[in-house]
Amino acid sequence: MKKFLFLLLFSGNLFSASSQNKAATIDSLISAYSHLHKFNGSALVSWHDTILLNKGYGYRNAAGKTLNTENSIFQLGSITKQFTGAVILKLQSEKKLDVTDRLSKYFPDYPKGDSITIAHLLTHTSGIFNYTDDRNFMENEVTKPKNREQMMALFKDKPLNFSPGTKWRYSNSGYSLLGYIIEIAGNSSYEAAVRKYLFQPAQMNQSGFDFTHLVNKNKTTGYFVVNEKEAQEAPIVDSSVSYSAGSIYATTGDLFRWHKALQQNIVLSRAEQEKAYTPVKNKYGYGWIIDSADGKRITGHGGGIHGFVTNESRIAADGVCIVLLSNASDRSLDEITKSIYAILYNKEYKIPKEKIAVSLPAATLQQYQGEYEITPDFHVTISVKDSELWALPTGQSEKILAAEKEDHFFQKDDDIQVVFTRDENKVVNAFILHQGGRQTRCKKIK
Repeated sequence: MKKFLFLLLFSGNLFSASSQNKAATIDSLISAYSHLHKFNGSALVSWHDTILLNKGYGYRNAAGKTLNTENSIFQLGSITKQFTGAVILKLQSEKKLDVTDRLSKYFPDYPKGDSITIAHLLTHTSGIFNYTDDRNFMENEVTKPKNREQMMALFKDKPLNFSPGTKWRYSNSGYSLLGYIIEIAGNSSYEAAVRKYLFQPAQMNQSGFDFTHLVNKNKTTGYFVVNEKEAQEAPIVDSSVSYSAGSIYATTGDLFRWHKALQQNIVLSRAEQEKAYTPVKNKYGYGWIIDSADGKRITGHGGGIHGFVTNESRIAADGVCIVLLSNASDRSLDEITKSIYAILYNKEYKIPKEKIAVSLPAATLQQYQGEYEITPDFHVTISVKDSELWALPTGQSEKILAAEKEDHFFQKDDDIQVVFTRDENKVVNAFILHQGGRQTRCKKIK
């Protein structure tokens, strides 16, 4: 349920789609990413509220060699937060709660609950510890059903990261609490509330919550890695764990129906949507990330949950809805989204190209060997075997790093680049990990 911010900068330097068919151009773009194993899933793009493309790419299930289609069903991860925020607004309109309510109203014994409001939970400004930062829990417990008390025990007694309302820090725990508040204030289950207020009026008939027990021919299998050589299946996170922070599953078509229901003010009034789209801190509203480009407001959210990465991005004023749902740990969704916007608005964009591996002398490769620290409890060991550089992260399988040139390496089947740095004596002292649009410096410690 990681948050994946979409980077919507209309820039590039290779192509312009001003005189081309947008649908065909977008299809060619996504196909290029799919060919390079940088996108495996389904994509939908609308323009002026008309669908230009709705298509699957890659495997729905690698073992059975079945392919993704427009009907494939994916776990959404944190896109769920839009729906949780919308139900809160619906209950507020019925005067069953108010976003100014204190957490202590619903959980009287919650530590410092009188200083935390529903609005703080919605906007990630509560300071509550994020339970998905608990590595042991995420690696060993997420497939097991949990009740409310078990989930709250993961964060309830942890100290706040800051005084509520003063700063911003992403918290799935806060969104879990919103689900529990919906149950208390609405006198129904979270799932029933979402179906009543959102799924049914939007006609989202292929959407639901319990992905573990879903029986449907279009259900996708989630993968950490999937390509012609390897298919590493991911465990399914139980819906009681991801819950109101990330448990919803859907198709691309259902998310377009959600978009249309918002456009037509069916599920939320225009005033309620404006409230949801008003950023408080760090461009975040009530379950939505709000950005802008060329004077146009962009609303959306990304998601990441074991074996699935998702992104939804909208320019409501132009009827644009971009949905990318991947059943693999693809990290190119922001990049693809940016390029799709460029195609729609006749800007320049780049077609991805396959990197070419080169051979480096053994003496050069040996300079990179050692142990590197990403966090105190997460290291990467770099070694040389059979004239190739290998990386072994803590608790993961070993991977080959292909050389692009001296000090520059990449992982062939994932969107990962490693650039080694050197000190003033030309000795390797660290590497920069480029992944998912982010850069992390990893210091050499041995």
